[in-house]
Amino acid sequence: MKKTYKILNVDCANCARKMEDKINKIDGVEKVTINFLTGKLIIEGDEGKWDDIMTAAAKICRKIDAGAVIEL
Repeated sequence: MKKTYKILNVDCANCARKMEDKINKIDGVEKVTINFLTGKLIIEGDEGKWDDIMTAAAKICRKIDAGAVIEL
């Protein structure tokens, strides 16, 4: 499954890269791309684990950049 979300309040490319690295380690995630300029998060992963993946991804983003929000 592949989905695109808006991600808000990511301050820099370095923060986006850190988020990508951490999200890629979540069980069930195949690929993640974050573009902080366009505010897009593209994530590919196991459909059966999607809710857990997105919950963990949102938590990771907030931990790296406190203002970051994924619009689900």
